[in-house]
Amino acid sequence: MTIQMVLPERCVSGTTIQIPDDLARGLEGIAAAQTKRVEQVAVESLRSLFDKARSPEAVLRSVRGLPHPSAAAVDDLEAAIAAARLPVRNQGAFDR
Repeated sequence: MTIQMVLPERCVSGTTIQIPDDLARGLEGIAAAQTKRVEQVAVESLRSLFDKARSPEAVLRSVRGLPHPSAAAVDDLEAAIAAARLPVRNQGAFDR
């Protein structure tokens, strides 16, 4: 499969990348799940390789790209946290 990527900010003409069919099918699956074009998923994936993994911008970009949880999911999480709380003890393990 060949993916034609047009990078207008850097190139006058598009860049062509040939990738194996199994990778192309994987990109197609990711693109379908994210309702994006295959080229867009490929560019985003390549761009992430060049980002500094520890930079605050990369972390923010990743977090902002996550889907927002529903109100019900937040309620379930808060209930699970409340149910898992342990009582506070004023006496230490060696004070008994």
